[in-house]
Amino acid sequence: MVEVFTGRTLLNKDGDIVDPEEALRNKVVGIYFSAGWCPPCRDFTPVLCDFYTELVEEGEPPAQFEIVFVSSDKSSDDMVEYYHDMHGDWLALPWTDEYKHELKQRFNITAVPKLVIVKENGDVITEKGRKQIRDRGLGCFRSWLDAAEVFQNFNG
Repeated sequence: MVEVFTGRTLLNKDGDIVDPEEALRNKVVGIYFSAGWCPPCRDFTPVLCDFYTELVEEGEPPAQFEIVFVSSDKSSDDMVEYYHDMHGDWLALPWTDEYKHELKQRFNITAVPKLVIVKENGDVITEKGRKQIRDRGLGCFRSWLDAAEVFQNFNG
């Protein structure tokens, strides 16, 4: 269980409430700080979608990876529009959850987009997830998985 989200509610793209304990157990988690008004975010989000799709949706077995979107959008409506139009089938912290401010502080988020890769216990594997995906593609997941010390069923 990623203790970063203990006691919080996450949403999926259908708007359903998801229990983070279940959804994030035994997984490497990417916390994606992003916003629809930000051109570099709109540039990177499709790249992240492809990465996620190949690992999780097309992987056999699916990779032990989940993304949680933390919005810097100006309103809930803006967040929902950006999430639905551009994001992959991953999870999101509700826009109304003030915890996003605490997360931004905890991970020193001064600009978006930022993809912070964390272990189950919340320890940071890398704050450079975006750069690593751009530079190394799917290859970076193996190193994250090794660093995460999760029980592995990943053969890639």
